[in-house]
Amino acid sequence: MLAVLFAHAIAAVLAPAVVRTMGRNAFLPLSLVPAASLVWVIANWNTEQSLHITWAPGLSMNIDMRFDSLAAIMSALILGIGALVLIYCARYFENDETRLGIFAAEMVAFAGAMFGLVTSDNMLILYTFWELTTILSFLLVGHYAERASSRRAATQALLVTTAGGLAMLVGFIILGQVGGSYQLSVLLQNPPGGTLTAVAVVLVLAGALSKSAIIPMHFWLPGAMAAPTPVSAYLHAAAMVKAGIYLIARLAPGFADSPPWRVTVLTLGLGTMLLGGWRAMRAFDLKLILAFGTVSQLGFLTVLVGTGTRDAALAGIALVVAHAMFKAALFMVVGIVDHTTGTRDIRKLAHLGKHAPVLCTIAIAAAASMAGLPPFFGFVGKEGALEAVATASVLDPSVRTLELAGIVAGSVLTVAYSIRFIWGAFGRKQLARPSAAVANMHPAGPLFLAVPAVLAAAGLVTGLISPVMDTLLSAYAQSLPSGDHGDYHLALWHGFGLALWLTVLVVVGGVALYLVHSRISRLRFERPPLGNAEHVYDATLRGMDTLSTRMTAATQRGSLPLTQAIILVTLVLLPTILLVLGTDTAVRLRLWESPIQFATGLIMIAAALAATVMRNRLAAVILTGVTGYGCGVIFALDGAPDLALTQFLVETLTLVVFVLVLRKLPAEIDERQSVGFKPARALLGVAVGATVTALGAFAMNARTAEPISVHMPDLAYHVGNGKNVVNVLLVDIRAWDTLGEICVLLVAATGVASLVFRTRRFGTAPRVADVPEFESPATETTWLRGGDLIDPRHRSLILEVTTRMIFPTMMVLSVYFFFSGHNAPGGGFAGGLTAGLALVLRYLAGGRYELGETVPFDAGKILGLGLIFSAGTALTSLFLGAPPLSSATIEVTLPLLGHIKLVTALFFDLGVYLIVVGLVLDVLRSLGARLDSEVETRPESEDESVVVR
Repeated sequence: MLAVLFAHAIAAVLAPAVVRTMGRNAFLPLSLVPAASLVWVIANWNTEQSLHITWAPGLSMNIDMRFDSLAAIMSALILGIGALVLIYCARYFENDETRLGIFAAEMVAFAGAMFGLVTSDNMLILYTFWELTTILSFLLVGHYAERASSRRAATQALLVTTAGGLAMLVGFIILGQVGGSYQLSVLLQNPPGGTLTAVAVVLVLAGALSKSAIIPMHFWLPGAMAAPTPVSAYLHAAAMVKAGIYLIARLAPGFADSPPWRVTVLTLGLGTMLLGGWRAMRAFDLKLILAFGTVSQLGFLTVLVGTGTRDAALAGIALVVAHAMFKAALFMVVGIVDHTTGTRDIRKLAHLGKHAPVLCTIAIAAAASMAGLPPFFGFVGKEGALEAVATASVLDPSVRTLELAGIVAGSVLTVAYSIRFIWGAFGRKQLARPSAAVANMHPAGPLFLAVPAVLAAAGLVTGLISPVMDTLLSAYAQSLPSGDHGDYHLALWHGFGLALWLTVLVVVGGVALYLVHSRISRLRFERPPLGNAEHVYDATLRGMDTLSTRMTAATQRGSLPLTQAIILVTLVLLPTILLVLGTDTAVRLRLWESPIQFATGLIMIAAALAATVMRNRLAAVILTGVTGYGCGVIFALDGAPDLALTQFLVETLTLVVFVLVLRKLPAEIDERQSVGFKPARALLGVAVGATVTALGAFAMNARTAEPISVHMPDLAYHVGNGKNVVNVLLVDIRAWDTLGEICVLLVAATGVASLVFRTRRFGTAPRVADVPEFESPATETTWLRGGDLIDPRHRSLILEVTTRMIFPTMMVLSVYFFFSGHNAPGGGFAGGLTAGLALVLRYLAGGRYELGETVPFDAGKILGLGLIFSAGTALTSLFLGAPPLSSATIEVTLPLLGHIKLVTALFFDLGVYLIVVGLVLDVLRSLGARLDSEVETRPESEDESVVVR
């Protein structure tokens, strides 16, 4: 199973390059990937396999996969029709098609994602593949991105199916918590009950029904016909829309008896079957006729697989197979018609059957299977469906009668729109001559015709060998309870029974309905009695836009002090009220343990108070920094040298960043521009400080169990193989948190650079060689190359000499911190900060050109390389069969170096080191070099006006 997934992933990555080399013929070798995977599925048809990979057990995110009878059936459809659709693409598209390589990659990736979906046994992994198919569907439907209709259809499908998917995720979580496991196989063996389970079932059904276009979420599927025809043939006939049907079929053995199950599935399924069939009778676009027909058939399938009996499940699975074959073939026929005539409008087609007899034969065979005519497999499935519903003992007689009547009525519509499709596309229309589109058509190639011909022929062959198909498909149906009339078996002939007479009624009724449909179509409501789902969708979007605009206008008035005040008032009121109402914890505090702590605290308080009244911006920043350095002193006094070191480094770097920004602002604060009432701000500040202090005090005094920190040194040494508890926590025990934090750092760096640069995010800092008119002195000693380009008024020779001497020492110190951090104060974060401060010093002494001479690399590439090291550590351990971010210890003895003990967490720490260095370099480029460049290019008069202001 993993091999199939990896094969599709690799093929998707290589697809653009293959298309660039071979053009549209690249689809032919790409089709070999699902075709070879289909061979594996067929070879393992009667075997049940499972795969378990421990990944994140604490999050129930183990990779559990299961290949059983239902997965085999769905996989055969996904891979088999996927291979045929790729072959079809080789003649549907032209070599000059835009974004053809990306399209090929998305199609192959979709096949792999669908295979992963139907073989997932963990509900959270299933949801991951589920949303992956949603994203790929969005990209495929919106392939013609330059068309507004394609963008709207893609967005509509994305929003509807994603909303259902989110509801489904909540249902999965409830089921996993109530049932004690997220494995579907475990839940189905012992399904939970109760109110929470009923709620979960409704939420899961919401996701399944939205994916399969069941009312009221049916409208996205006809809109998705804006996609290329191969997408419609694959995603909207054979694969993606079947995901909801699959999920209902998968859960039916365990949850079909849940109270909300049948009322939801049967009601919405029958309504969809009737509505889709009726809309198909009113459409004139061939693809829309098939689209509404697909909606109708999906409602039919939902009813069958959701009924919850063995016979209904067998009929449902048989019709899933038949529908995939005949509907994919018909969509391909429409693609050929459109390709050769230039239109899909049945009002512009006449005498096409005479000009394209082979294509007409293929279409008739596929449509006959869709209408349920013998000897096609669609007839076999339809007969089984009628018999299964008529004998479904789990349904009340009245419900059984209504369901049977609804299926008959829906099937009458199916026969009618099948005839309408054939006659509309290929009939003479009482015209003596072919229409202009048909008269000017060009013939289709043999390969173009071969793919739908294979599918149409398959519908005939499977109908003739229906007993063999019964053997292949019945294994899944055995997981549901049998009826009172014995097990039903698929066959072409069951004698003269109720099902046969109902079939005759359906065929006669369908023909009659088609003959009078022109008169019926004139009977239109001024307004649809049940409303228009697409109009409701549009109104919902408009309402959400209006609501969000009003909420933004009410809460985001453009005033930073007001926004901060709202946040801080909430921080004060909410915890305070909860503490007053809900706690009886006694608070016991020691204000200090030594006079040095008391003195440090007084200095921090004095600096904080002074910063609030200081008018000079730089002085205020320095006083704020004093509070940070005081915090570092307290860390050091309490035996946390690692935290103290990091605090000192961060505070120093923060001061430098503030100075880089403040040098472009006036030195003094203009009191005339101050906003608000300062006593109120002071009161709010005091309240926030008191609230945070109270929360900390209550949190410390509320502890009743032994703190986990007591065991941290032991865990760090024996599990993480390191003596520095802080660093082992960061790179081993809580490495997931660190990975998330460095990702946030990377995003923040990108955001800052994007705001400053505005146009282009990446690029190296300028170098001395980029200044063509500059010539370096030949005789004088140059301490820093970039210093020669600094205005002599701002140049400091002492600072340059000092930097030249100190920079190598600081870099060596940063490397020392990096390597020693696992057992002593330091680590990747501290080492990166030290290297960052060395770069800051180099920039301050030599300017922006010196920064480019020091690190002639793009900051974005350094950030990316760091993320590769950190994330790569997680993936490497996963590929080696260990949980992600697991660390191992390697001990070797080398000549001269002696005994070396290497912990693989060092590579994760290297990623942290590089990200911190890249972040500092990005900040220096953004807030330093970029602003310097703007000042240099600004007119002197403008620069002086800024200073005066």
